[in-house]
Amino acid sequence: MSDNSGFPDKPSPARMYDYYLGGKHNFEIDRQAAKQVIAFYPDMPYAAKSNRAFLRRVVPFLSSQGINQFLDLGSGIPTEGNVHEVAQSINPQARTVYVEIDPVAVAYSQQILEGQKNVASVVGDVREPDTILNHSQTRSLIDFKQPVAVLMVAMLHFITNDAELYRIVRAFRDAVPSGSYIVITHSCYFEGVKSDPTVDKVESIYAKAMEGLKIRTRDEVMPCFEGVELVEPGFVDTVIWRPEEPQNNPKWSGYVAGVARKS
Repeated sequence: MSDNSGFPDKPSPARMYDYYLGGKHNFEIDRQAAKQVIAFYPDMPYAAKSNRAFLRRVVPFLSSQGINQFLDLGSGIPTEGNVHEVAQSINPQARTVYVEIDPVAVAYSQQILEGQKNVASVVGDVREPDTILNHSQTRSLIDFKQPVAVLMVAMLHFITNDAELYRIVRAFRDAVPSGSYIVITHSCYFEGVKSDPTVDKVESIYAKAMEGLKIRTRDEVMPCFEGVELVEPGFVDTVIWRPEEPQNNPKWSGYVAGVARKS
């Protein structure tokens, strides 16, 4: 959405995330909302950067398993070191489709990706899986007869209805063949915690954005992995999912990550 001046009239989670990462692809309305989040939760930039670091570790893992097709849902803006760059540094033929609901973020992405091969950025709503799966650019880059990595990184918490959340994940899981991987990170409460005033305040800020936010418990997210098998170390905080260096008393990131294979 935008007002008559041509600027967005609501903050975008994708552009707020870009701000947390220190990016420049955001508007004042996004920065104001992001600063409100940080005021309540000062570790938000750390959480976002930890999530991005996980993404940069998981792509090489997937590549080592023979995956060279990546469908990145709710991708935000593919700034430096994102999926296609990491994947193509390992396999120059790797193909990536970025999907984002925010058309402004997609416009930024298309500028960044202009002239690059085997990568596309499209506008899509994950609530409509068939539209994404049958999009011409998706079909031109992704062969659904071969294994695919479906990335749902820092995206599913913007699906506030639980039944819809599970429906979306099942739809993409069922669309890919055996040997494919489902990758999920999700904002979660501390283990054993089911409510938090800070969470309520953060969710209230996102309620005024383009997409609402629902932070869940780990147990509430686990059904997303039905029908697939989690690889080690399971569904854990992003900072301890196969870290590059041993972690001694790592700081909780607020994001929990899981990578699962479809048999």
